[in-house]
Amino acid sequence: MIKIMFVCHGNICRSPMAEFIMKKLACENGIGDDIYIASCAVSSEELGNPVYPPARAELAKHGISCSGKSAVQLKRSDYDSYDYFIGMDTSNIRGMNRIFGSDPEEKIYKLLTFAGRSDDVSDPWYSKDFTAAYNDILEGCRGLMAKLI
Repeated sequence: MIKIMFVCHGNICRSPMAEFIMKKLACENGIGDDIYIASCAVSSEELGNPVYPPARAELAKHGISCSGKSAVQLKRSDYDSYDYFIGMDTSNIRGMNRIFGSDPEEKIYKLLTFAGRSDDVSDPWYSKDFTAAYNDILEGCRGLMAKLI
């Protein structure tokens, strides 16, 4: 089983969007039972909080539910449990490296690298543009799915 952890700052916008978009893509591609997908935060600011309402609304516009999801924080011990740690931006990559200490198995990636892009996923917390974030995340997740299947 392939295990993927999506990571953002607070685990209330971009990483849960990626988690649930990827779960939908996995089911659509017939590998829903062969892949485990989760998301978490590098910070502790939002722990226990649900997905931010505008992010939840953007997912719902595309027929995706994220009910029951609440923010959790990445732990050093997670490194051995997952095959991929996928950050939304450069700051998330730094946060993961800080938490893990290093990345000896090269499991850490930035999401849009799977779409052939080096830029960060648009951050709707600041831009308020949840559609742009959704589109970036979908593009990255489609690229990741292509790599997996």
